[in-house]
Amino acid sequence: MDSTIAILLMQDGITTGAIYALLALALVLVFSVTRIIFIPQGEFVAFGALTLVAIQSGRVPATMALLLGLGAVAFFLEAAAMLRQPHRGALAKRIATAAARNIGFPLALYLLANSVALQSLPLMLQVGLALLVITPMGALLYRVAYQPLAGSSTLVLLIVSVAVHFALVGLGLVMFGAEGSRATPISDARFEFDAVQVSAQSLWVVGVAAALIGALYWYFEHTISGKALRATAVNRLGARLIGIGTHQAGRLSLTLAAALGALCGVLIAPLTTVYYESGFLIGLKGFVGAIVGGLVSYPLAAAGALLVGLLESYSSFWASALKEVIVFTLIIPVLLWRSLSSKHAEEE
Repeated sequence: MDSTIAILLMQDGITTGAIYALLALALVLVFSVTRIIFIPQGEFVAFGALTLVAIQSGRVPATMALLLGLGAVAFFLEAAAMLRQPHRGALAKRIATAAARNIGFPLALYLLANSVALQSLPLMLQVGLALLVITPMGALLYRVAYQPLAGSSTLVLLIVSVAVHFALVGLGLVMFGAEGSRATPISDARFEFDAVQVSAQSLWVVGVAAALIGALYWYFEHTISGKALRATAVNRLGARLIGIGTHQAGRLSLTLAAALGALCGVLIAPLTTVYYESGFLIGLKGFVGAIVGGLVSYPLAAAGALLVGLLESYSSFWASALKEVIVFTLIIPVLLWRSLSSKHAEEE
């Protein structure tokens, strides 16, 4: 391996590592706030990419129908909970608010998509529309699948995550078919540094990932909702005692996770062909990075995800048939070390 190949592999590893870092941060956020090992995180990546492809093809993405269906189920669950409450003050107003939030917004998006020529929209508007479709799914999935079992053990929540993952993969096959797709790149430009060429799309991926990591740091440090999420992550019982709604924190954490996943899908869609089930493997590599951080440390999770990206890139050169084995083997010494060095405590 000469220096040129090594630099090219490093470039590829940093690009993919930036994607894995965003997914690792999302997984750490969801687990620390809700104790959910969020296996369906990868589905947001695939759905975000394929939704953008559908928009660029001029088709109304099938994920809009999924969003509307999830919204309808969430509305009926919320309405039923309101009707069971002993004090029903302003019941009609609260039901109307729930209907507008869960059904009105997805329906408005669907009508908007049917009334404009999607393929003629500027690229950034297409990206924005794809994010608007996928991001609310996080909160709706929490309301439908996780909130009724929010007080259950981590094992029960893991089983629910597995079920949600398989349901979304099956729906992905129905919505998008078995064929893969690739989106239009943000930029086709290439920059040459000595003998190494760097694509503008790779720079976009790394730049957006770095900006989002900075934005997340600012959000958790300087906003009320971000501090509420941090408080819930540190001590759920204490957060409840001081008036922080843990259900609201759960919905917000999954909303942020869905947004990060969808954005990752939008960023990788021009770089690789995405299939309906592609998100699982991508999300699993982000999970390896999150495990390096112990599912609690954001900086260590990001660093671990970058290590996963570099390891995958160099492994594809030295032993391409074994690159997945090499990447996932990384998790074994990390788990052993954490198991031997950490104190075991009873679950809350």
